[in-house]
Parts: sequence; C-alpha cells; structure tokens
Amino acid sequence: MHRIAFVLALCVPVLVAGCSASAQQRVALDPFSSGVLPVAADAEVRGDFATSDAAARFVARMAREHDFAPEVLAGLLSEARREQWIIELMDRQAPRAKRSPNGAWTRYRGKFVTADNIAGGVRFWRAHAATLERAGARYGVPPEYIVAILGVETRYGGYVGTTRTLDALATLAFAYPRRADYFTGELEAFLLMARESGVDPRKPQGSYAGAMGLGQFMPTSFQRYAVDFDDDGVRDLWDPTDAIGSVAHYFKAHGWRSGEPVAVRVSVRSGQGVGALKTGFSSRHGRSTLSAHGVDLDGVPGRGGLSLLALDARGGTEYWVGFENFGVITRYNRSTYYAMAVHQLAAAVRARHGAALAGR
Repeated sequence: MHRIAFVLALCVPVLVAGCSASAQQRVALDPFSSGVLPVAADAEVRGDFATSDAAARFVARMAREHDFAPEVLAGLLSEARREQWIIELMDRQAPRAKRSPNGAWTRYRGKFVTADNIAGGVRFWRAHAATLERAGARYGVPPEYIVAILGVETRYGGYVGTTRTLDALATLAFAYPRRADYFTGELEAFLLMARESGVDPRKPQGSYAGAMGLGQFMPTSFQRYAVDFDDDGVRDLWDPTDAIGSVAHYFKAHGWRSGEPVAVRVSVRSGQGVGALKTGFSSRHGRSTLSAHGVDLDGVPGRGGLSLLALDARGGTEYWVGFENFGVITRYNRSTYYAMAVHQLAAAVRARHGAALAGR
C-alpha cells in the first residue's frame, strides 16, 4: 500500500511562464500544475467521463469557487476510471425492505467479533498503549472503543483498501445519480485536501466508496476531524498514531460522554406490546414507556431516555438499550448492527487485554 501523508502546510509551486495574470494566480494556487499531472489545453474532460455533463460542470465550479486551473483539473479527471463494479456494489448496499427474522445479526456479528479480531485488538493495544492512553486522556474516549473502530474498519490497518480514491469518487459523483450530490462533495473535499497537501491525487487508495486510512475517513471527515497526533506536521491516516487520535477526536466532536455507558442488554416480558415500539439507534423512549411495554430496566444505569435496540439473532430477538454514546458510534456508520459490533468487539478486547495484564 502506497503510504500518503497529508501535509498541513499549503504547497505553492513556481508560476508557469507565459501565463496571463489571472491564469498565473490560478496556477499559483494549484500545486497540480507543477508538471506532474496531465493538462487538457481546452479544459475538456476526456476518457471515461468525456460525455458527463456533471464532470464538465464540476470542473467549471471548482475553477470558479476554488481557483483550480480548469485545464489541469480536466486533465486529471480524464485519467479517472469509471468502475462499473463500484456502482454494482453500491446498488447491493442500498436500503431494502425489512425481511422476516433470519438471524441477520448473528451473521453480521460473526464477521467482526471473532477470535482473530479480538486477538488482533489486544496486540494493537499493547503496541500502541501509550498513544491510546494519551488519546483517552485528551478526548475522554476509552482505548477499547478506538481499537474496536480500527478493528471493524480495517483489521487494525491490515486491509485499508486498494481502490484508487480518485476513481471511486469520480465514479460515484458522475455515474451514480442516487448519491451523486454526496459524492460530488466528497470529490471536492478530496481534491482540496490533495491540493493543500501537495499530494498527487492519483496516488491515495482506499475503499470502493472513497474512505481512507486505518479509520476509513471520508475526505470531508478528514478535513474536519483528522489530527496530527504525533506532532510531525502531517495528518497521516495510514499512521497508527494519527489514526488513533483522529478516531478519538471524531468521537469527542460528536458528543462522546466520558465515563458513561454505551449499551446494556435487557430482558423483555412477553405480551406487553414491546413490538409496538420503534426500535433502532434513532429511537428514543422514556424509561416509563419502556417499562410499560415489558422492558426490564432493573440495573440499567442513568435516568435519561434510551434507544431500544432489537437484534435479529439466530435464537430469537435480542433486546438492548442504547445510551448517548451508542448514538455517537452510529455517527461513524449509521447502522445499529455496526455500532453494536463495535461495542461488543470493544468489550471483548478489553476483557482479553485485562486478563493478559492480570496474568503477567
């Protein structure tokens, strides 16, 4: 995997001789114009996106709003590849009608809360204990939740993705109308990030959706939440230290409450109408409402409202209640199953790590 470091300082190259004053100003703001990237003299996109009106509008807008040299950006997008497999994969990920109970949670959990992933989390914790402790002290996020995010996302950096980010984002911005607005914004953020960092935008690789690094940050998340946690002047999401600090900062920025719980499993009495209640991470119920519908809250800490979580397990529905911190995890991925997998992996890694320390 080619390792990309996004430098915090703005890189300004030498002006290209023979340009007009306005063109000189635009090129001065555009590190892409150093001769490394191809240039389309007529500022027209060719290649896979030659017939895309959206691509042409994007070039014009980036020139107008961000002073990109249109001939350079058009040349860059002419090298971007339209990846049909990405479109097909996105279609398979699209929301579908709720199915009958079939053990979906059990299968999902089995992908992430595994013996190998737990052992990998313990090894990662040992290797980066000081950094995790520092992140916890600064942002109030327990080490096990930082570790679990990295374990679920990339197996602690073992698989960060091999899809060229430019291709992924261009495909989804210009050839996937259902999410075009969102991915056009991510492509915009990615190119701004690359320009400000002096990075060749053809080099970074990541997921099929454009996520990057150990924590799989999208470009807009990189802009807002990535931190230089080792103080080397670089926000490098492929570096464990910066990845740890960035995940912790992300959680803190989205309202993580230090010292508070995440989720608790509960029992439910049959025949009291729990099925009538909304479930999922976005649900919110008062404790009296939950109790009236048969949810046993004995031993559940706190006094505030709770999310009711219904997991389609192989042996029947598992009921949990989620606290504010459970909602914070869903800001990373808007999925009840995702957040629960992170929570359960975190608990398992912490237990194994603690047992290993006790056995020394």
